[in-house]
Amino acid sequence: MAVRIETKKAELKPKVTKILTSKRLDNMQLFLLALPAIVLVVIFSYIPMSGIILAFKNFKVTQGVFGSPWVGFKNFEFFFKTADAWRTIRNTLGMNLIMMIVGLVCNIAFALLCFNLRNKPAIKAYQTITIVPSFLSWVVVGYLVYALLKPTGGIANQIIEAIGGKPINWYSDPNRWPFILLLTSLWHGVGYGSLFYFASLMAIEKDYFEAASLDGATKWNEFRYIILPHLMPLITIMQILAIGGIFRADFGLFFNVTRDAGALYPATDVIDTYIFRALISLGNIGMSAAVGVFQSVVGFILILITNLIVKKIEPDNALF
Repeated sequence: MAVRIETKKAELKPKVTKILTSKRLDNMQLFLLALPAIVLVVIFSYIPMSGIILAFKNFKVTQGVFGSPWVGFKNFEFFFKTADAWRTIRNTLGMNLIMMIVGLVCNIAFALLCFNLRNKPAIKAYQTITIVPSFLSWVVVGYLVYALLKPTGGIANQIIEAIGGKPINWYSDPNRWPFILLLTSLWHGVGYGSLFYFASLMAIEKDYFEAASLDGATKWNEFRYIILPHLMPLITIMQILAIGGIFRADFGLFFNVTRDAGALYPATDVIDTYIFRALISLGNIGMSAAVGVFQSVVGFILILITNLIVKKIEPDNALF
């Protein structure tokens, strides 16, 4: 009996070795495939983290990073004691919340529209047309918006004058700009953002819809009991990540599209644009670094809290 067991072990050993070698090769191939991305993340995300110490120093170019004197939390106090701190934080949080909620609804709605189309060439055409704006830089988008809204000769004012109205000086009325920025953001990002939800919809088994149709389910019932449960894990993960960046505004959107017009600051001035102007005018690198650290720490804490809440409610939908 012992001899048979030893014989079987001897026969199995080459097979096991072959399987392990094959797995190592597969893992090595995957590692090599991911290596360029890993190198980029290390260079541009991890190595620059050493610059965090600038947030706690009064940086002097002549003294260098390590020679500059420590100032503790004075750089943080500088921002929060300014009269504009509340305005910029309010605008950043408010606009990000609106864009996050409206963007989610529009992304899912457009994905559903494409999903319910039966004409595949039409789906490809719609997706291509809506994805193209995502490849345009905010500088280009800013010029397009300016061509539309410029006070004299703008397309919008020409249309208003043609129907008997008075031209509007768009760049001096801050109350209109939350809606303009929201529409610009949706135009720029809905095509790309809807791809994730469209891919998730395509993964749903057709049998569910056939069974629902036999039971007489309406489109609303299909959405509520089939589509939404399948999308919920993806929605949860995407919103957790979005909440993590809620203190970071899209600098290109708020700076280039508004053309940094001072009259629009009450509604469009966010943390990122404010710090950029402060850095340009004051040259205070320590304060800029301090605000960047504040944004990162708050975002990290919000991700942990949101993920913990999701984990308590539905563990399978949590990010980690």
